[in-house]
Amino acid sequence: MKELITRIAKALVDYPDEVSVSEIEGKQTSVIELRVAKPDIGKMIGKQGRTAQAMRTILTCASARSHKRCVLEIMD
Repeated sequence: MKELITRIAKALVDYPDEVSVSEIEGKQTSVIELRVAKPDIGKMIGKQGRTAQAMRTILTCASARSHKRCVLEIMD
């Protein structure tokens, strides 16, 4: 899941070298933390949160195959 979010984020931002993704795993749920450069935070969130919501939807569908829940957090 970490690689999926990394690939999507790097395709959307102006500074792909500053994209950082970390994963905190639990028994049933994994939290994926996404960090981008300050100017790119708006691009990751999108208008009315549509880009962030789309990424969360893709992550939820991809993680359903492994029977694990994943949560995406976009960090400042």
